[in-house]
Amino acid sequence: MAPARIEEPNLHREAAASSRSFRADELKVDVCVCGGGLSGTIAAIAAARNGVSVVLIQDRPVLGGNASSEVRLWILGATSHMFNNNRYAREGGLVDEILLENLYRNPEGNPLILDTILLEKVREEPGIRLFLNTALMGCTKDTKPGQTDRIASVQAFNSQTSTMTHVTAAQFIDCTGDGTLAFLAGAPFRVGAEQRDEFGEQFAPDAEYGHLLGHSIYFYSKDAGRPVKFVAPSYALKDVEKEIPRFKSFSTKEMGCNLWWIEHGGRMDTVHDTEDIKWELWRVVYGVWDYFKNSGRFPEAENLTLEWVGTVPGKRESRRFIGPTILKQQDIIEQRFHNDAVSHGGWSLDLHPADGVYSEIDGCTQWHAKGVYQIPFSTMVCAEVPNLLYGGRIISATHVAFASTRVMATSGCNANALGVAVGLCKKLGTPEAPLDPIQLLAKDNMATLQRDLMRFGQYIPGYKLEDKEDLIRQASSIEGSSFELSSLPADGPPKVLVRSLAQMLPLEAGAVPTFGFTVMAVQPTTLKVQLRGSQKAYNYTPEVILAEKTFELVAGSNTLDITFGDVTNPQTQYVFLCLLQNDSVAVATSKTRLSALLTVEHECDQSPPEDVGVDAFERWTPVRRPMGHNLALTVSPPIKSWDVSNIRNGVPRPTKRTNCWVPAAGARKLLTSKWDAPASVQKVVVHFDTDYDHALESVLRGHPERAIPFCVKKWRLLDLSGAEEKELFVEDGNHLSRREAVLDAAVNVTSLGVEILELQGDENVHGGIFEVRAYA
Repeated sequence: MAPARIEEPNLHREAAASSRSFRADELKVDVCVCGGGLSGTIAAIAAARNGVSVVLIQDRPVLGGNASSEVRLWILGATSHMFNNNRYAREGGLVDEILLENLYRNPEGNPLILDTILLEKVREEPGIRLFLNTALMGCTKDTKPGQTDRIASVQAFNSQTSTMTHVTAAQFIDCTGDGTLAFLAGAPFRVGAEQRDEFGEQFAPDAEYGHLLGHSIYFYSKDAGRPVKFVAPSYALKDVEKEIPRFKSFSTKEMGCNLWWIEHGGRMDTVHDTEDIKWELWRVVYGVWDYFKNSGRFPEAENLTLEWVGTVPGKRESRRFIGPTILKQQDIIEQRFHNDAVSHGGWSLDLHPADGVYSEIDGCTQWHAKGVYQIPFSTMVCAEVPNLLYGGRIISATHVAFASTRVMATSGCNANALGVAVGLCKKLGTPEAPLDPIQLLAKDNMATLQRDLMRFGQYIPGYKLEDKEDLIRQASSIEGSSFELSSLPADGPPKVLVRSLAQMLPLEAGAVPTFGFTVMAVQPTTLKVQLRGSQKAYNYTPEVILAEKTFELVAGSNTLDITFGDVTNPQTQYVFLCLLQNDSVAVATSKTRLSALLTVEHECDQSPPEDVGVDAFERWTPVRRPMGHNLALTVSPPIKSWDVSNIRNGVPRPTKRTNCWVPAAGARKLLTSKWDAPASVQKVVVHFDTDYDHALESVLRGHPERAIPFCVKKWRLLDLSGAEEKELFVEDGNHLSRREAVLDAAVNVTSLGVEILELQGDENVHGGIFEVRAYA
């Protein structure tokens, strides 16, 4: 018998008992997301926006995981700091939305502000119940006769409220990082690196290099304006010069994510030894700071104080769970096609020596592919537990492939797919018999998932949105003045060719225009100009020399007219008009910036050993704004790649084409869709240009802009069916890529206008629209 309770005003008393249980809450939802890092946060939001009720369990006091103020790692993915050839590769969907919102509110890169953005995004979704400080404790399997091995519920404990929460759901998404739920549910997994011969992966590491990536911990310093003494704790590393081989490269200017090389744990159990790894990282950090402050080798550190040291290590690797497909090195390097692709990656194959900070080897070995690659949905589902989805870094991949897929923006891109997928499972199933995620691998279901993802703003390389419900696709005509590239004025700063420079230009297959530009030489010299293309049309690796000319320059100004004769462009692609390195020459540039047009420089050559299965090629990368100007040039005949018809071709970013409409200079910035019979329109989706080439690092590295200059700031919808224009919708102050205009009631129109009223950039910027869709 339970002890009697005595209730009195302002007092609660209970008699002694043999034992008690924690308070228990029982919840039932469509999906339970375990883990509130960037992936779990995105999966929960995407699911909620697709009509799913969600419980999000996070064992930390804030969201974001490695991106949060507790760890402070920047969010990166396929753009890789713009240090690779993956142009226009930034992730779409919610990754894009979060990074652009962070840019707008937080161009300084303050990790605390990013915390607030992630928390706000979740709190704004009425379909999400968020449980912070709540740790997953266990799961219960369904034991009904004839049932498959499904998860029925999970149990999670909040130490702040002394409450055990039991969550019953149809679907479960594991975004815990270590795969805690998948582990408890009995899903198959791997830890460590495969041998080379298992999958034919030539980059698979040997035992000397090590089979696991370690953890990192960061610290911040600041100038106190006066001398600051530091007394190291007793556990600090004492002999930095002896213990840490790279001590000679130490700099007091490094902080935060730049200290990724303070890494440890690759020889340990990266799940169960995490606390021991953290203590060793603290030992290193305080030892390094002691070395800065008290070795006498860094007089510039006199006024510096240690402002923050991470209390949670950033974990790279632990368990990888197995699905129907295991992604491997060749999928990434060869950019293989997958029928069930739902996401994309582009980070390098980035392996770290297991000895981390104590290693004599360089802190990482990074080999890039020539372009982005697809990630299939079959790496995110579990055949043995059919209502379990793998999120974050635990997807089905080899150790080598994981070295690329593990980064946060890529994991967040996958999470877009998971959230949309559980929404589709609910839509296609019934309350009594919900569709399991693995059933989405069926051909028709997968086509629907890919369609819904692209509607959501997801980019899937090699796919385009074929949307039969889109009224813009059904329009009899699309009209609007369109930009044609015939010239760019020479009003920018001269660019000295200390490195080879290339203007990227979108050309259709066939004849090559004649180009003209002006160079200045300090002395008589020669300048070599090449026209280059890529082997694969969707790539931006200028590896194929299509034509070449050499010009004799005189000292002073030289106007060059470049005709490549009978040379043709073999495929629709971006070609590279390359001016090869000559530091005696400067080329005239332009202040004009144009959507889907940029210059790149030859940064370095990727020269891997012959036996690692990675291509050697040149890396040509852009210079960030406010630098990185286009060339001042003339083009004859003009390049007509920004036509208004692009807004319904199903690809809302540059690929082998611009896929963008830019209005003609000086004309009204209005595109008009016309129908032969009235169309009933209630929702219009517009996709603006927010420069998908920009990495938009979330923390530490600041940005000079609060909004991307190409982005449409103010726009409106117009009913142009009658003699007078009727404004249906107007938005001012936009800084995001994808916007939805939902009207109070459907309107019947025979002519619908989308008008750009103002860009975020100045008069030198010509921004455009990638996509317009309309629905009843």
